[in-house]
Amino acid sequence: MQVQIGAKIKQLRKRDGRTQEAMANAIGVTAQAISRWEANGGCPDLELIPAIANYFGVTIDELFGYESDRQSKLDAMLQAITEKNKRNNGVDVCVDECIADARSALLEFPGNEKLMLCLASTLYNAGYVRHGEHHLTDADGYDILDTARHKQYTEWQEAIGIYEKLLSSLGEGQLRQTAMRELVQLYANTGAHEKAREIVSSVPALCASREMLSLNCCDGRSRAEEYERVLGKVVSMAADLLVWAVIANKNHYSAEKSAARIQDAIGIFAVLESQVPYYAQMSSLHLYLSEYLWRAGDRDGAFDALENARILARKFDTASDSAPAGGIAAQLPEVWPWWCVPSSADVALEIHADSRWDAWVKACKE
Repeated sequence: MQVQIGAKIKQLRKRDGRTQEAMANAIGVTAQAISRWEANGGCPDLELIPAIANYFGVTIDELFGYESDRQSKLDAMLQAITEKNKRNNGVDVCVDECIADARSALLEFPGNEKLMLCLASTLYNAGYVRHGEHHLTDADGYDILDTARHKQYTEWQEAIGIYEKLLSSLGEGQLRQTAMRELVQLYANTGAHEKAREIVSSVPALCASREMLSLNCCDGRSRAEEYERVLGKVVSMAADLLVWAVIANKNHYSAEKSAARIQDAIGIFAVLESQVPYYAQMSSLHLYLSEYLWRAGDRDGAFDALENARILARKFDTASDSAPAGGIAAQLPEVWPWWCVPSSADVALEIHADSRWDAWVKACKE
């Protein structure tokens, strides 16, 4: 400990450009005492430690050189909880354990914003996994969220309180963006639309987004590559918007129009120089397309879409470093049709009864 604190005092003093005499006068000791500490000939009395830490504007842990150890432990906790929570992907595998781990970590690191966000995100996911997102149909036939039911989710109510607290203190950056995104969704789920709009109004318009502004941060070849990267993100988002339009108009679009919209979503990926990073998304779009082609009476087209989904999933599994263990192709029959608003149960009964379904499932698993 003598070596650590003596070396740390010297480091901090040099950092701030202070002499031994100046420090000695500030904390009420002699310059010789400080010289002795820095030479590892002794260490400060315990009652001097808080004054020395205040003098340099650091914590006592930092003064003793423990901060890096604590940070490493904190980072390990965050990673472990985050990775564990990924297993709760639509199914409650270890939700209670994740929440308990996050609460326990906060007892050791009280008020830590990263851990608070980790707990909030775990609770956010827990609401979906344990209770689900429920929808109703309004008088005009449009899809609306069942906010009365969602308000009863204790997980979401606690998460909202944590997000609100975080937004009052978090500065700009990734943590704040995550908190805003998840809080806006929970406000929508629970009917607090005005609060959601208040947050959204503080966010830059699309033209001033990080992606668009990044185009002006480089030139030459780098800028050309950046255009391709940003274009990919815009295309991906546009494809999702087309699907969400189908979901929002579930009682206003015919099966044929819904299928056409989803085909439009698939088609826009053709503008990209490389579609490889989007094989998984394109695969899911073909899954969804199969449902609406079936609804429209195009049985052969539905199975063509399923086969395209399988082929794209296989390509993703082969080309991507981020493919999960076992790949996504094997999971396609379980996640079909990917989006389930409205319910696909009626089509599932029919399409599963077709002999081609079992053959497709077998091909996915191979």
